[in-house]
Amino acid sequence: MKYPAPAWLPSGHLQTIYPALFLRKPAVHYRRERWDSPDGDFIDVDFVDGQPGQPMVVLFHGLEGSSDSHYARALMAAVAARGWSGAVPHFRGCSGVANRAPRFYHSGDATEINWIIRRLHARHAGAPFYAAGVSLGGNALLRWLGESGQQAAIVDAACAVSAPLDLAQGGAALSSGFNMLYTRMFLQTLKPKCVAKLQQYPGLFDLQALHAARDLYDFDNVVTAPLHGYRNTEDYWHRASARHVLGDIRVPTLVLNARNDPFLPGRHLPQRAAACVQLDYPARGGHVGFATGGPPGSLHWLPQRLLHFMTQGAAPFNGISHHG
Repeated sequence: MKYPAPAWLPSGHLQTIYPALFLRKPAVHYRRERWDSPDGDFIDVDFVDGQPGQPMVVLFHGLEGSSDSHYARALMAAVAARGWSGAVPHFRGCSGVANRAPRFYHSGDATEINWIIRRLHARHAGAPFYAAGVSLGGNALLRWLGESGQQAAIVDAACAVSAPLDLAQGGAALSSGFNMLYTRMFLQTLKPKCVAKLQQYPGLFDLQALHAARDLYDFDNVVTAPLHGYRNTEDYWHRASARHVLGDIRVPTLVLNARNDPFLPGRHLPQRAAACVQLDYPARGGHVGFATGGPPGSLHWLPQRLLHFMTQGAAPFNGISHHG
């Protein structure tokens, strides 16, 4: 399924911003559950309830995303239309309610992915079980797949969309020029969460340094890295990058990244992976964009691409698909 990029969205920035802000999101009826986590915290999981015995698709959202993100609504609507079940677990603090523990979430959170997937799978044993991740959630899912190896085979197929496979190069890309627009957008929601966390846990990190953070490098150095067991930003970006584990994956996996994604320029995309991993790098699409059709456009293509891979395209593949 090649991506048919619309001529009226001519740049990676437009292909990123327009679908996120202006395309109509399909209606989805969610049912929410709150799960206690193994460390005494909680997460909120939004479900689409399908027919018994039909497949389950779990989607891990991106940085500061949620079940209401355009890609989540589009995929879950497509899942519901098939009569399947779906789940969108919220990373800590992303469901609209502050989490309890002195932590948040991060790109290498394979442990979090593991307990969520295993709990969901236990409910749906005997039915096909698929996992998808977008941006940060895609990187974290790939980390889990690679670190788990054959033990990840409880998942029948997996898809990662616009994952920041090389966090250092992605972080550098988001630290200059027009891309600072995206960085400021993330920091507008991340910083207030951190201020609230300091009220829960005074002294957890440096408030002045938090306020002074102007890009994700600074933010990760003050908050993400120390709260999640990394020495600093360099250590976090290196150890959490999914590019290191693409050769260790043993589950049929699609890695879909546009080469004009402003969050990770195409020249930094990995060129090698395990035989069961399909690297699909279309020339266009932006960051989690992939709008199609004439104006005003549609979010239809990306969910169909993922569901097609899960059900039909998950065959051994050793190579890279470049198109568009």
